[in-house]
Amino acid sequence: MESFLQRAKDACAVAATLDGRTKTRILLRMADALEEHRDAILEANARDMAAAEENALSEALKDRLLLDEKRIAAMARSLREIAALREPVGRVLEGWRNEADLRIEKVSVPIGVIGVIYESRPNVTADVGALCFKSGNVAILKGGKEAEHSNRAIAEVLQGVLREEGLPEEIISLLPDSSREGVAYLIKQDRYVDLIVPRGGEALIRYVSENATVPVVKHDKGLCHTYVHEKADQEMAVRICVNAKCDRPGVCNAMETLLVDRSIAREFLPKVYEAFRAQGTELRADEEALGIIEAALASDEDWDAEYLANILAIKVVDGIDAAIEHIRRHGSQHSEAIVTEDYSAAEKFLDEVDAACVYVNASTRFTDGGAFGFGAEVGISTNKLHARGPMGIDELTTYKYKIYGKGQIR
Repeated sequence: MESFLQRAKDACAVAATLDGRTKTRILLRMADALEEHRDAILEANARDMAAAEENALSEALKDRLLLDEKRIAAMARSLREIAALREPVGRVLEGWRNEADLRIEKVSVPIGVIGVIYESRPNVTADVGALCFKSGNVAILKGGKEAEHSNRAIAEVLQGVLREEGLPEEIISLLPDSSREGVAYLIKQDRYVDLIVPRGGEALIRYVSENATVPVVKHDKGLCHTYVHEKADQEMAVRICVNAKCDRPGVCNAMETLLVDRSIAREFLPKVYEAFRAQGTELRADEEALGIIEAALASDEDWDAEYLANILAIKVVDGIDAAIEHIRRHGSQHSEAIVTEDYSAAEKFLDEVDAACVYVNASTRFTDGGAFGFGAEVGISTNKLHARGPMGIDELTTYKYKIYGKGQIR
């Protein structure tokens, strides 16, 4: 492991000095290679899916694990979108002269070696590898055991392109020891690793945050809410709510709790109830909502649950202040939405809700690097430093100051 980490650190010197045109060309080759090796990737994924069946993984996890021709094409498309992004390294962010006539420039530079720990979704291997490469970083990737064969197949395709280009394969590599002990070792190697990004279950996030000596940017749980305000367009609200919950229930930007204003509850809840029943959604509701629709009684634990499944908690609230207070108490600072035609209510919600992404009249499912125009993301950061929300290539850079003098002394 130490030998591997030393090679990864050494590869930084190569990755950081590649020019933008070279990186773009190589990323386009990687995208083509993913499509050329589609059959090998699908075969590897089939082995993972068979193991998932044997181990009785949940339907949500199996959906995240599955690769098909469409998803491989989407991976390749994502790499092409990342390749087309503006060069993030070497940009002059600010420039000025000080009183001593020194010319000072604040310039974007790569972070260095970035370790990303994730579960289930093998497309993350390609997305994160490409984002780190585009931003001049070295990526150490640790996927979940359930996607072991898929991740290895994808990483081998990307590394094959690096080798053909005469570049160290450590620029994009899988952690050689993927055991719990390997992860425990990695997150304490601040001599070699500059940043850790854990994205997965709550237990993983907590373990890494509590034990790492390397700086951590958390991809924490997504306990997302949609609040339907008294002045909502109710037909729009039904469409948004169904999309936010049912489009892909097993992802972090899916809605987990629906908040409905008391003044419209008797009118709106039956409409949204029928829409969710058509989707097979399991509903859990507070006592007030149960007086209007059929559902299981929600417990206190339901307001703090990230289901990652087609299950929804519903609560009736007494106005916008009560909705904001509920989100403050139970939200994970990921993504929150209000549906309203009232400008003042929309602005109040935007200003007072503390989350990485706050929406008016749109589904929380848009919290995604690709949807934001970033090509992809390393994760959805619920940190406030140094990145927040979808973490794209700009968030994979830091900066340094370049100071130009003419013999000045102090």
